[in-house]
Amino acid sequence: MKKINLLLIGLLLIPSLLLTSCDRGDDIIGGTSESAFKLMTDYMLANNLDIDKVTVNVDGAKFVVGAPAEADLAVFLAKYYIIDIRANDAYTAGHIEGAKNVAFGDILAEGPNAGGKPILVVCYTGQTACYATSLLRMYGYTNTQALKWGMSGWNEDTAAAWNAKIGADEADGHSNWSYSTAPANLAFDEPTLTSFSVDGEEILKERVEQVVADGFKTAAGSDVLNNPGNYFVNNYFSETDYVGFGHIANAYRTKEDLLLSTNGYLVLNSSSTAKIANYCYTGQTSAVLTAWLRVLGYDAYSMTFGMNGIYNTNPVWISNQWGGDSNPKDLPLVN
Repeated sequence: MKKINLLLIGLLLIPSLLLTSCDRGDDIIGGTSESAFKLMTDYMLANNLDIDKVTVNVDGAKFVVGAPAEADLAVFLAKYYIIDIRANDAYTAGHIEGAKNVAFGDILAEGPNAGGKPILVVCYTGQTACYATSLLRMYGYTNTQALKWGMSGWNEDTAAAWNAKIGADEADGHSNWSYSTAPANLAFDEPTLTSFSVDGEEILKERVEQVVADGFKTAAGSDVLNNPGNYFVNNYFSETDYVGFGHIANAYRTKEDLLLSTNGYLVLNSSSTAKIANYCYTGQTSAVLTAWLRVLGYDAYSMTFGMNGIYNTNPVWISNQWGGDSNPKDLPLVN
């Protein structure tokens, strides 16, 4: 009788144990106690895909490259496999010689067609191209760059997107624009990922594919400035510029911290209800960072046009000011 009772108790416990293990699908995958997040990030660290290696690869190539001098154009065009991710009508109206028009959603599939050449991604302003560059680098195409300022920096005829931002000074005198020192960074849990895979590379590729499918995630600078309480605002300035240039009130400054290797990413709010608004000077670096963070599982957004979009004529600009040290070149277009 005791053996029968023990058998019944064991049978009754099996469904409970199965339900418990299912509930922990993000922590126990394929029979391992390692989380999908750890498996993926361990792979990223082993393959030079921490954020500092996505922004500057192991060969020292930054994620952006400026338009060349006219005398260097032929060498520039020969070097790159150029992907133009603008709408077809904009591409048809005028594009870089040899560039191929590719939809953003197809960038990963286009990678093999580069035939081993460095990939150059081109868009209107450089922001979506930087987002794409970050994702391509994480997907294995580490020799990818974006054209800085996009087609706006190539020719005056394709500069409308950035020219429209000159004189955008909403932050000047705004009650939410501050020159205070940065608040102390906080500590949060790591993001939660789910996967049926136990292979870090496979999990990373799944995540990159999902982020590409979701499209470029952005937040308008005006909305972040006027409603900072709706976001976890992440300023990506140097400490000197944070105070000297000013910043959105109570923005956290995390530029030196966001590394997998030091668990520095834990300064960002990983809650599913926290919208992280990343901003920089031009919206290009924040696009790279946003793509990387979304792959990690953060609900991250890139603030479009960065500080240029809300305070373009800030008198303490040093570099990266559109209409200041950065203007369109006069390079040829084909159609």
